[in-house]
Amino acid sequence: MKYMLMMNTPGGGAYQIGRWPEQDIKAHIAFMRKFSSELRESGELVSAEGLSGPDRAKRVRAGTDGKPITDGIFPESKEFLAGYWIVDVETPERAYAVAGEASAAPGPGGAPLNLSIEVREVMSGPPPDWV
Repeated sequence: MKYMLMMNTPGGGAYQIGRWPEQDIKAHIAFMRKFSSELRESGELVSAEGLSGPDRAKRVRAGTDGKPITDGIFPESKEFLAGYWIVDVETPERAYAVAGEASAAPGPGGAPLNLSIEVREVMSGPPPDWV
């Protein structure tokens, strides 16, 4: 079963990590690299990416003429999607365990961030009763 694990981080402008002490930034990035490497080695990692901050985001929708209309930036957002992992695991409980590990990534002073990780199953198609 594939799951997308989405890491949300507090909003209020660009990434707050940019204001952390350099050693804390390095420790956080090292944790993320090791975490993804371990998932890759276990065969559970499908994909993982970090995303640019809300100060670089745009929302796009089609206008009445079909041309794209952009809106944004969104520095006032309460929280934003910082990155994601797609994992292929045997059970939902394993996906939750992986999310729990990611949530505990170190922050300032090495304290766990305990960020919110949204876990959603990746559907292979619409539910049978929809087609």
